Amino acid sequence: MSKATSHHPPAVAGDTVGALIEWGTQQLESAGVSFGHGTTNAHDEAAWLVLWRLGLPLDSDLSDAPESIKNKPVAPAEKALVATLFEERIASRKPAAYLTREAWLQGVPFYVDERAIVPRSFIAELLVDGSVDDFLSDRTHRVLDLCTGNGSLAVLAAMAWPEVEVTGADISPDALAVARINVDKHGLQDRITLQLSDGLSALPGPWDLILCNPPYVNADSMAVLPSEYRAEPELALAGGKDGMDFVRQLFAAAPACMSEDAVIILEIGNERAYFEAAFPQLPVFWLDTSAGEDQVLLVTRQALAAQTRLTAQ
Repeated sequence: MSKATSHHPPAVAGDTVGALIEWGTQQLESAGVSFGHGTTNAHDEAAWLVLWRLGLPLDSDLSDAPESIKNKPVAPAEKALVATLFEERIASRKPAAYLTREAWLQGVPFYVDERAIVPRSFIAELLVDGSVDDFLSDRTHRVLDLCTGNGSLAVLAAMAWPEVEVTGADISPDALAVARINVDKHGLQDRITLQLSDGLSALPGPWDLILCNPPYVNADSMAVLPSEYRAEPELALAGGKDGMDFVRQLFAAAPACMSEDAVIILEIGNERAYFEAAFPQLPVFWLDTSAGEDQVLLVTRQALAAQTRLTAQ
């Protein structure tokens, strides 16, 4: 879809927060922007942008109740600020999180900018709701968040399991600089180490748990990504022809870097068919998330070691 050609959105209609959100929703829908970086639709994104620009809590009451924040009057100067923000969102096609410099994952705020992918991993749900806990034991002490990006999963893991040590690793120094901001923001400097590494090359372990939301978008999908996704570092998205280049390297190297009972929790987005084509004999557990049961999987060290032996034969 082509970008909006107008440099100035129509005059803002209405003088309340609710009216601004409705106006913003119409602007985003008319411009044909894409979502998926914290919101899934124009109304939710408009609410996010309006509340953030006005300095209001993002969890403000937007119901039809008389005391709702929707009825709060907005001054002309504030309306102009909101209009400018929507103009930037539409003209730049950048994800809203890059404009606000903030993304939320499972209710936890994280700093983000163009140096790192906008955090949206479904692994976060599993960390917070305890779904992973049954696969861990009292011997789970060292957790690796590989492809950590802005460090959000490393932070959530440290919050979920106060007794573990977490390492967040990435091939991108820029991403690690953003991760450093978030580790410091949440006061976890003593429990989270950040490490520059190409895959597992600088991470010998042994790791008891590896979390990984790798680049997994296949080449055909990369070619048609909306502009919002192209605003993110390509390194964090592109997974080669079938999306599995990084995963192949990870699975080959991982057994030597894992403790005996260790597991990998891996996100592969909408690429399950490509994953199963690449690893047809590998037994994995598919984990249930809000997006269904084919986005995140768990694989044990034993299964990977057996796969490695089969491949070597």
